[in-house]
Order: sequence, then structure tokens, then C-alpha cells
Amino acid sequence: MTGPGPAPVLAAWPGLLEPALGYALAVVQAITPEVLPRPTPCQGWDVRMLLRHASESLVALHEGIDAGRVGLRPAPDDPAGDPAQIFRDRAGRLLAAWPDGREEIIAIADRQLTLGALIGVGALELAVHGWDLSRACGDRAPIPGTLATCLLDISPLLVPRTGRHPLFGPPVTVPPQAIPSDQLVAYLGRDPG
Repeated sequence: MTGPGPAPVLAAWPGLLEPALGYALAVVQAITPEVLPRPTPCQGWDVRMLLRHASESLVALHEGIDAGRVGLRPAPDDPAGDPAQIFRDRAGRLLAAWPDGREEIIAIADRQLTLGALIGVGALELAVHGWDLSRACGDRAPIPGTLATCLLDISPLLVPRTGRHPLFGPPVTVPPQAIPSDQLVAYLGRDPG
């Protein structure tokens, strides 16, 4: 694996959310009720659980963009509802609340971070969970190259090599010529093989 390069300027991080969300939405379009019980690369999680988690992330991003704060408890959703449709609906609401270029501070409990940092975290989460879902559904669609390269560059700031357990496993070794998508997911402890 080639090492991550210098991180893009924080002000550019908001530009990562739309392509990450577009990739995840394309993956979710292929999800049918039959694949919901399939396991994902996230140990112990099936497609249904991962979709719900990703939907909660969309709510948190929307709340941060719209209200300037993120609550610690996710909004409940209909457990009988179609998790793929819930994801698509929440993605649409997030895109409708898209920030107007402002840079503000977002409150999360007693912590703060910039809107750009929140969006960078969201972009990383959506792209990588999109990859997880693609794998689980058998499509194996890689994260688009430019997006994966940018996310690989910022990932050490968001997921350092130390202190990442239990959320992430140790980085997986991939050949130096591996595509950026494989390098990114390997850095985050997933086997792209």
C-alpha cells in the first residue's frame, strides 16, 4: 500500500460529500429485500443493519448542516420500513440542505468541529459503507478513483493507525499498484481481495 499523501486543505473537504453520496446511492439502488440478511465486511453486521447505520449518519450530517449541532441519539426510523428507501429519502433531504459555502462550528455534545470536518467524516463513512454494501450484494463496485484518492489522503487524520480498535481493524497490506479504492478500504481494515 502506498502511504497516504498530504491531506487536502480542510476547506476542500465539503466537495467530497456529493461524490461519496452519489456512489453510495448508486450502490443502494441495487439493494432488494432478498439481500438484506446478507453479511457485510463489517463484522457482525448484515446489509439491513449497515443500511440503518448509514441512514443514521445521513441524519447526523443533515442535523449538523441544518442546525449547527449533532445530537447523540439517532432519530428513530420505522423498523418495518424498507431500509434502502429510508437511506434514499434521507440522502435526498441531506442534498436539499446542502451548505451554502459557509464554514461554521458544529456542536457534538461538549465537543466542536468545523462543518468541513463533519462533512469529510461523512464522506469517508458513506463511501466506505457504500463499498461494504456493494461487496455484500456481490456487485464489487470500487469507490471512484478520484474520490478514493482524496479520502485516502484524509483518512489518517480521521482514523489514525493507533487507537482505532474496535471501530476499525488494523490496516491490511495491499500491493503498491492497488487501485485507490482498494488502498482506502485496506487502510480502514477491510480486505479488498
